[in-house]
Amino acid sequence: MDHYRPVHHERAPESYGRLRVRGTALEPAHWLTERAPGHGDFGTVAGVAAPGFAAYARVLHPASLEDHPVRWATVAAAYGHEVAPHTHWHELIGADREYQNADVYGLAGVWDEHPAEGPTPPGVAQALIPVLARHTRTVEHCWFGLWHGYGRWDFDHVPTFETPHREEVLLAGTLADAVSPVSLDEFAELPDLWWPQDRAWCLGGDVDLVSTYVGGSPALIAELLAAPELETHPVAPGDAVG
Repeated sequence: MDHYRPVHHERAPESYGRLRVRGTALEPAHWLTERAPGHGDFGTVAGVAAPGFAAYARVLHPASLEDHPVRWATVAAAYGHEVAPHTHWHELIGADREYQNADVYGLAGVWDEHPAEGPTPPGVAQALIPVLARHTRTVEHCWFGLWHGYGRWDFDHVPTFETPHREEVLLAGTLADAVSPVSLDEFAELPDLWWPQDRAWCLGGDVDLVSTYVGGSPALIAELLAAPELETHPVAPGDAVG
């Protein structure tokens, strides 16, 4: 199977924030495209991140109240519910999957904006970066995948690599550079996929999700689960995502 789109000879963006667009040099992403059947399938935790890690965590994107982050647990308590590892946001607030039914646009004094759908929000990313940095030897040499279909920048003619969920443009930079696209536009999407050169972990998100998933060592996942700035739950690689 050919995992890559053909090369086009039109001028492509050279950077995305401080992240460098890799163009045709896609070899660092081969390990994400060459998955054995049943390992990292579409719609699973490992399909969003990557298969083969010892442990995984789900990182919830916060809701908000007057632009301040609100934890799912706070919202759950207001509705008389609890958040479990596989809780869906729409179920938590009594909505359908498309948030179309009435009375789901906030709860006075608790929340007024749904969690951000898409890749990792900048605030969550800022809390993740120092934890992830402690669990790789190559913090200055990391790789990133960005779905070419977000639309604000023209990546249509940049070659991509395929994952079970999306076609991704390959980017390179330091781990700290992951949040640099917001320097272009405060609403710029961060990369969907992050992984260091030593492949000690892999972080994955998706345009349709309100959670980020991380695969790594038990020590990394334990630290993520204990991080006070993050709302996280342990999950398994084959668990379904929302």
